[in-house]
Amino acid sequence: MQGLMMDVPLTLKLFMLRAAQYFPNKEIVTRRQQDYHRYDYRTWYQRVQRLAGGLRSLNIQKGDRVGTLAWNTHRHLELYFAVPCMGAVLHTLNLRLPDDELVYIINHAGDRVIFVDDSLLPLLVRIRERLQTVEHVIWMSDQPNSETPPETLNYETLLSAEVPVFDWPEIEETAALAMCYTSGTTGLPKGVVYSHRAIVLHTFAAALKDALGIGEADVVMPVVPMFHALTWGIPFVATMLGCKQVFPGRYLQPESIAQILEDEQVTISGGVPSIWLPLQEILSNGEYDLSHLRTMPVGGSAAPRSLIEAYERMGIQIIHAWGMTETSPLGTISRIKSDLARLSEEEQLRIRSKQGLPVPGIELRGIDEQGLEIPWDGKTMGELQVRGPWVIQAYFQDERNDESFTEDGWFRTGDVITIDGEGYIQIVDRTKDLVKSGGEWISSLDLENAIMSHPEVVEAAVIAIPHVRWQERPLAVVVVKGSPPHREEIFAILRERFAKWQLPDDIVYVDEIPKTSVGKFDKKMLRAQFAKHRVDV
Repeated sequence: MQGLMMDVPLTLKLFMLRAAQYFPNKEIVTRRQQDYHRYDYRTWYQRVQRLAGGLRSLNIQKGDRVGTLAWNTHRHLELYFAVPCMGAVLHTLNLRLPDDELVYIINHAGDRVIFVDDSLLPLLVRIRERLQTVEHVIWMSDQPNSETPPETLNYETLLSAEVPVFDWPEIEETAALAMCYTSGTTGLPKGVVYSHRAIVLHTFAAALKDALGIGEADVVMPVVPMFHALTWGIPFVATMLGCKQVFPGRYLQPESIAQILEDEQVTISGGVPSIWLPLQEILSNGEYDLSHLRTMPVGGSAAPRSLIEAYERMGIQIIHAWGMTETSPLGTISRIKSDLARLSEEEQLRIRSKQGLPVPGIELRGIDEQGLEIPWDGKTMGELQVRGPWVIQAYFQDERNDESFTEDGWFRTGDVITIDGEGYIQIVDRTKDLVKSGGEWISSLDLENAIMSHPEVVEAAVIAIPHVRWQERPLAVVVVKGSPPHREEIFAILRERFAKWQLPDDIVYVDEIPKTSVGKFDKKMLRAQFAKHRVDV
């Protein structure tokens, strides 16, 4: 027997039309060099219609890939909706990738058009001759009277010259909506293709009170880049609900972010820990009024417990989340169950420091080296495997698919977890970043979080270095605020939480820890840098 309900395709058009019809006067704000650009959803939708008309004039068809090399701005939000709703595929390009990887991604995806912010045009010009499929480059500038660079089209001219699209095409919900590529920490980047159905379902789930907890009255500012896993889906949620949206543009310095948060009375802002760590210093002196800011979803890498505590003292709640490009990306979120509210603040903080429970729609499990599910004891480690309606089932035209999925259809994340008795997961490492010393596993993440609890430590990365007797031993690479503290101060903190054999063999102070294109510690580079570092071999 079949259900007797309407078969309405789950496509992004539903959210776009809703925002324009029911919230035409709500603001969309972008930080510029000297001021803010402001308009409302009514104007935004009119520009989206014209942008779609402009893409039609360039002969962009259903399924064609449209690249964006851009910061978080109102124009990027226009592209987020115009491209998929006309049936093309949005391809957000990571501007922090090396040239060779960027060229590979554009050619592999087959982008026909690239939209580029004015500040990023030199990057594209540098690689333009190597791009095999790009027919048009559209230049996006806040200087309307400036001369358009050679061999580019002007974004504003394109919009003003074209007939708006009123007849949005019917699109199958299984059709591709967007593409993102993984950061390529091992091998070439891999393409993830999102369907309309997946993003719509992900948007519904992400908006839930027990997920990101966004409502129409919120003022939402995604600091996570719009080229990184579709901004965690935050613009889709905010548009669906008709929230005021604020975009920081390319102005990501701590002082600039603090000023935007204050000026626009932002209530929710999401980003990676490397954004919030330096901002913490700025906010601690009380110069900015962030009384409206209530929640900061944090993901991309684990938020140190010390960071959660620091913002808690300022009345701002960090909500720990986990996800991947391959999970659209929201997979888990750490909120305290109501029946655990009786626990002490210390115990609740310990839980909130974990990556949390799966959001509705996501199934997960931990699998040990013998292929068995790990017990929920908070100690036994296993690989995190997930499945769900917004989890990847295959990479785009990639020979590495077989190694990424289990025979029974689960995605192998490469993250190593424990699961406690309540079902909360904790990421203890990536499979490639675990330290295996004398046959025993040591979590680099646990050591890093403990080291970062020292008041003078800004960042800490723990890597494995070769050892004659124990195969591998942990080495701590640390960035501090001023003069390096005595190593014994850090070891004293670690001895309270770890056995002697789990302690790093050495602590090395550096001025900066290299980062990947998505802001994570680049441990591959660190391992190469310290490959010959030896202590008591």
